[in-house]
Amino acid sequence: MQAAEYPAATLSESATHAGVVAIIPAHNEARYIGSVVLMTRKHVETVIVVDDGSEDETAEVAEAAGALVLRHPQNAGKGVALNTGFVKARELNPRVVITLDGDWQHLPAEIDRVISPILRGDADIVVGSRYLEVTSEVPKARVFGHWGFTSLTNAISGVSLTDSQSGYRAFSPAALKVLVFSSTSFSVESEMQFLARNHKLRVVEVPITIRYLDKPKRSLLAHGWTVLNGLLRLVAQHRPLLFFGLPGFVLLVIGLILGLQVVDAYNRFEALAVGTALIVVILLLGGVFFLFTGIILHALRILMDEIKANLER
Repeated sequence: MQAAEYPAATLSESATHAGVVAIIPAHNEARYIGSVVLMTRKHVETVIVVDDGSEDETAEVAEAAGALVLRHPQNAGKGVALNTGFVKARELNPRVVITLDGDWQHLPAEIDRVISPILRGDADIVVGSRYLEVTSEVPKARVFGHWGFTSLTNAISGVSLTDSQSGYRAFSPAALKVLVFSSTSFSVESEMQFLARNHKLRVVEVPITIRYLDKPKRSLLAHGWTVLNGLLRLVAQHRPLLFFGLPGFVLLVIGLILGLQVVDAYNRFEALAVGTALIVVILLLGGVFFLFTGIILHALRILMDEIKANLER
């Protein structure tokens, strides 16, 4: 993955791009959603707002501002909201789909920059990064959290980004066709890196500006735990050999080390450390179980990918 070349200036705010669809997942964003929709409409043909079980007037305000509103009866999570938006977007046969937040964190005026690599045919997924250029005042706690999750996601997914948690993204028709998210929470951005690798999608980044107008709806710890939990689930789903094999290998190594100590103690003192020996047996059995589980799931995943590829031909 590399940073894309981007225009120094965007198109005029009155420009409307035919075939460009914006998807805005929103939950209780009545305060900002109207302005976001109005500004976004200046740069796209269609704005889809997915009201994810809001308890305020998010849907009504978005509809009044000119958005096509899709409603969830209950809050299902960002991943589900994006799936809903993508399903509708496919019906419109767009040239490019863009996603942005409904809380004014993302500037609609930068849409032209974000979609540019796709319109030029240089990318399938474009990620707007707040860290390519230092133009946003990101709180230090967020910077640390973003760095941690980005580093972890990059290492495991095999797709390198500077901002894995950015929701300001653009997608080509090829990406729109294959991207279906299993994540329900904010880990959906991390899942995109796994899916991009699996489907051989081209990913580039462009710099964007982020604004933090309000305090987070959830504590940073709660948000971080949600993302981490989702990321671990993604590793189990997309990298089962790593998820199960690594702990299995560690258990085997520890078991072998302790086992050698038990044998050495028996040879020296002619006495068996029963407690330690039982621990060794448990560690070795657990290690073998985890390793074989990882190998079997890895083989099944390869088989399922081959079957899916054959069905799509």
